[in-house]
Amino acid sequence: MYKGEPSMSLATDTKFDLQIFKHNQSPPTLSLEQQEIVNLKTEKNAVILCHNYQIEPIQKIADYVGDSLGLARQAATTNADIIVFCGVHFMAETAKILNPSKTVLLPDMDAGCSLSDSCPAEQLADYKQKNPNTYIVAYVNCSADVKALSDVICTSGNAVQIVNNVPKDKEILFVPDQNLGQWVIGQTGRKMKLWPGSCYAHVLFTKESIERCRLEHPNAPVVAHPECIESVRDLADEVCSTEKMVNYCKNSPADTFIILTETGMMHRLTRELPNKSFIAGPTGHCACNDCRFMKMNTITKLLDCLKNTSPEISMTQSLIESAQKPIERMLKWS
Repeated sequence: MYKGEPSMSLATDTKFDLQIFKHNQSPPTLSLEQQEIVNLKTEKNAVILCHNYQIEPIQKIADYVGDSLGLARQAATTNADIIVFCGVHFMAETAKILNPSKTVLLPDMDAGCSLSDSCPAEQLADYKQKNPNTYIVAYVNCSADVKALSDVICTSGNAVQIVNNVPKDKEILFVPDQNLGQWVIGQTGRKMKLWPGSCYAHVLFTKESIERCRLEHPNAPVVAHPECIESVRDLADEVCSTEKMVNYCKNSPADTFIILTETGMMHRLTRELPNKSFIAGPTGHCACNDCRFMKMNTITKLLDCLKNTSPEISMTQSLIESAQKPIERMLKWS
């Protein structure tokens, strides 16, 4: 189960029409549901934190749109009474851990994560018991129970920095994403054992589909998330977190980019960089790559969530206290 090299499998390649995202020139307008959400948010002193992979209608009315690190920082400093987290379950848990006295809501409690599910806490606890001197670095895409078992948390945006801060005499187990862990090994030179987990959406990108996309757009830089498999990362001009994708594309002289991550990111890129175009990296199965869990949150569910102040994230005080320590260490180190 615990190994130093990720396993990889490539999907069967099929040709699809590429999806190209460009800025919508028409002035933004809000639907009645969106306007009601905005009004309720003010009335209840709520803040809407939104991950980059959420649908565009939610991104448009969120108070903050960003990656896991940015969202964690926002959650740690907000003055709102209610945090509505538009993302997946582990993200809302993180917000609750950082704000135990606040009400934290998730529009759809079933919005989970295949990567988080790949590392059951009881299996990690068993490994830790058998290897008590191992230093556990946990990617934020994991449950609160796994965080509580870890020494420090990281995100894709700060993983290299976090691993570089781990004492040199420690043997590291990196959980749960083997592809991110492998990329971090290459960036830091640190030897790490890798938990055999992966994000089902990011491993759908294939070397063949991206090579074909590059043939159609030879001047477009390829920007890949480190959760992609190694053969795909090797094709990229830049490998980085979603937050750093914005800065890379902003500072690049290119006007068109091939983006290898969940397609919700295209909405933020086109909104913040209106003069540039973005091609959703194709997989072996489709012209884009939606995470079915991220897309479970909808405008209607968000409105109901604010109206009813439910569903609410809850956990025991002891779990919160145990999980706080590695998250706070991450925020200190980054």
